[in-house]
Amino acid sequence: MKIKVCGMRDAENISELVKLKPDYMGFIFYGKSKRFVSDFPQVEIPSEIKKVGVFVNESFDEVIEIVEKNKLDAIQLHGNESPDYCEELKVLMIRPVEIFKAFSVDDNFDFSKTLAYQKCCDYLLFDTKGKEYGGNGVKFNWQVLDNYKGETPFLLSGGIAKVDAAEIKNISHKAFAGIDINSGFEIEPALKNIKDIKEFKQNL
Repeated sequence: MKIKVCGMRDAENISELVKLKPDYMGFIFYGKSKRFVSDFPQVEIPSEIKKVGVFVNESFDEVIEIVEKNKLDAIQLHGNESPDYCEELKVLMIRPVEIFKAFSVDDNFDFSKTLAYQKCCDYLLFDTKGKEYGGNGVKFNWQVLDNYKGETPFLLSGGIAKVDAAEIKNISHKAFAGIDINSGFEIEPALKNIKDIKEFKQNL
């Protein structure tokens, strides 16, 4: 099971998280986020931990500039980006990167909306529908994941906390690839409780 820890910013906190070897580490390049990264932390992150830039309805030029400047390995699109946008972004990238497309899910979410993204995205990310584009700290009803019939693997996000390890282990969906954790492990925005993440990772 892949683990992505999103909303990182503090250099010392990042260095501590590196020791736990998550699969992905996320950095939010969306100005309205409480976890916005204006200057990328100057921390050595080993190549086996993939660096993900999170963007919301951003221009191609801005995404490409940030990805190249910070040598990011993946792009997470957390806004209203279309399948055509995802396709074109992949073509425009100077070097190969993974594309994640996030969807805001509630009890009434229509999973057929994800079908057009199957070929242009490496992963889908199912987050809780809320006031913000992400980081709302609330879980959705995970039973609705059964309505997802696509082949593209997905990460589960939205309010995941330490107490959820056992329930996560019971998810048997064939496309379930991992989890994306953020606000449920925070001391304050963009500062993670490393001890809790370590315990959670062990429980998984």
